[in-house]
Amino acid sequence: MTNSALISKKSVSVKKQTIVALLAIVSAVVLPQCVHVMGSMSGLGTALGEVFLPMHLPVLLAGLVAGSYAGAFAGLFSPLISFALTGMPSAVMLPFMMIELFSYGLISGLLRNSKMPCIAKVLTAQAGGRAVRAIAILLSVYAFGNTAINTTVILSSIAVGIFGLVLQWTLIPLIMYRLDGKKSE
Repeated sequence: MTNSALISKKSVSVKKQTIVALLAIVSAVVLPQCVHVMGSMSGLGTALGEVFLPMHLPVLLAGLVAGSYAGAFAGLFSPLISFALTGMPSAVMLPFMMIELFSYGLISGLLRNSKMPCIAKVLTAQAGGRAVRAIAILLSVYAFGNTAINTTVILSSIAVGIFGLVLQWTLIPLIMYRLDGKKSE
């Protein structure tokens, strides 16, 4: 890696953070719609979104590429904008998706400059985001008496989304490797 690539790896301009966050938000709104269209065509409906986890990929990438501000911003606003434009995720799941994706973007961004392998960064962000989401759901149900959601969704979403998690373990390191290669050219 060249010296200029090392410098750009450490600090990211506000302009780049903004562009990456906005691209991540657009991607996190468009990708699920593409997956839902495939689900409708195959007769599976919105279930494919729960399998492929299409909103997660752009948010994790935003954090890894541009840092915690861009990742957290993209994670917080992607589900909200998607809900406003498409009605998805559902109103019941919206706050938990916002919390989870915010955590993904924040954690992946905080790990951006760490010496960890990319796959370890992704796994750490996924575990952290899922843990924060689980805590939010448990608090919602047991501390605030929310009956619109069941705590079984915590484990069932992991089981249903395992393919999407594996897809992220595969695609994100490949994309980051390619992006890092472009920086050093």
